[in-house]
Amino acid sequence: MKLKGITDVFFDLDHTLWDFDKNSALTFDKIFKINGINADFDAFLSEYVPINEQYWKLFREGKVEKEALRFGRLNDAFSAMNHSIEASMIHKLSDDYIAHLSSFNYLFENTVEILNYLQPHYNLHIITNGFDKVQQKKIENSKIDLYFKTVTNSEMVGVKKPDPKIFNHAMQLANCHASKSVMIGDNFEADILGAQKVGMETVFVNFHNIPGNANVKQIDNLIQLKKYL
Repeated sequence: MKLKGITDVFFDLDHTLWDFDKNSALTFDKIFKINGINADFDAFLSEYVPINEQYWKLFREGKVEKEALRFGRLNDAFSAMNHSIEASMIHKLSDDYIAHLSSFNYLFENTVEILNYLQPHYNLHIITNGFDKVQQKKIENSKIDLYFKTVTNSEMVGVKKPDPKIFNHAMQLANCHASKSVMIGDNFEADILGAQKVGMETVFVNFHNIPGNANVKQIDNLIQLKKYL
């Protein structure tokens, strides 16, 4: 069923439009080669991905700072593999990862198609918990920057999704109202519950078909947004 009265559509970036896992894996492959890291690459990724997710949860909750996240997720992944590595190299890999991450810019299937479909009818925006400079490079290098009227990130607001302040800031920047806005994202806690708290409509991007949440509008391919918008 189509959502009525919507004027402004807000997207999350990572894991929603920008294929973070694919781009991140390619970045690690590149910086491992640059720095001569001989660890088992697949084993590293299998440890790193869930550890990174846990660090981002702590970051959203204000329990770790940016630098602790960047160092800790790498250090913990190598420790879980029992791979010995100097702290100085962890810092080097952390810096290289940020420097090279936006050089890979795979988007999820139908990202450009759905943005082309939506842009003539809605004002499009991004709300992201990612870091300012990194996120802006991702948007520009993947050539989707021209679709979005505003980009709100957690560094500019000082809080992270699901804090209501970031959604309210984004709507103020966009000059729109919650009753006419919809938030589209892959993180149920940060994107969906956060947006619902401020009165926004929501669509859960459930790429992995996570069970539950049956009462929430959801899609498993971005092109399915045509059902709602």
